[in-house]
Amino acid sequence: MEGDRQRIFITGASGCIGQYIVETLVQSTDHELFLLVRDPDKLQVDCSARPGIHLIHDDLRRIDRHDNLLQTIDTAILTAAAWGDPALTFDINVSKTIQLMNLLDPDRCRQVIYFSTASLLGNDNRLLKEAGEIGTDYIRSKYICHEQLARLAIAPKITTVYPTLVFGGDGQKPYSHLSAGLGEVTKWLWLARFFRVDGSFHWVHAEDIARVVGYLVDHPPTAEESRNLVLGNSDITVNQAIRALCRYFKLPVYVQFPLLPVADLIIQLFRIQMDTWDRFCMSYRHFRYQAPVNPATYGLPVYCETLADLMKVHGLSPTDP
Repeated sequence: MEGDRQRIFITGASGCIGQYIVETLVQSTDHELFLLVRDPDKLQVDCSARPGIHLIHDDLRRIDRHDNLLQTIDTAILTAAAWGDPALTFDINVSKTIQLMNLLDPDRCRQVIYFSTASLLGNDNRLLKEAGEIGTDYIRSKYICHEQLARLAIAPKITTVYPTLVFGGDGQKPYSHLSAGLGEVTKWLWLARFFRVDGSFHWVHAEDIARVVGYLVDHPPTAEESRNLVLGNSDITVNQAIRALCRYFKLPVYVQFPLLPVADLIIQLFRIQMDTWDRFCMSYRHFRYQAPVNPATYGLPVYCETLADLMKVHGLSPTDP
């Protein structure tokens, strides 16, 4: 299969993750790409860089217009998602995403790489029931979509990826939500170093997501391999993260106080409103998963492996805070 020229349909091509994926496929393959974008001005990838790149200016809500094209697709990469407006969130993340997969030819299509979210999963990589019961609209929509995948004709060819905390973006690509606020967060590191937090997490850079997707396009999981992949570097505790960042920014760490009792006190004193999902996350604390996947899993170089790497690629020098 490797080396075969494929017809690849990509949704969310102008988003943060989407643009990294498109750039990787443009530069490293000769696959024919069909990029569905609502606003072509947001797509900073040079679509004239080589032949075989087609820009489709349309909305996922009108995906039925492209049924003939979808019947000819070899690989579909579905990164598009909506949040904010509840009606739009469930329409895009569930109805239209499922409709798109149903429009693919299960006999021709080799693989669907569907982007979910690690927020759906517990520590054992199984669905977390709280995500479906009390999650945000975005999380619940992803949960509902996930439950429907097994009933689709294309189900045996779906590779579901679950990004953990995503960083990425630069002068040419849009920033992820986390990267957009990274500079502001580091300004509070001088205060954060005095607290201990019982928690852990994984994170991943969008460039490393793109490298994994680029590999999967030409190497779909075999029957013996899992088609559910958590995308992320090894888990790290919050305390390890604080210390790593302090080392990078040359801030000494002395005595540390447990943060959660202080946080609970602040929430009560100032009557801060928290939804049920936020409260659940505060009590769950350890968002870590089994066998996270990154480029190293497939013998590829990792673009961003440490928090120091992350600071460097975002242009944050040790003197910034």
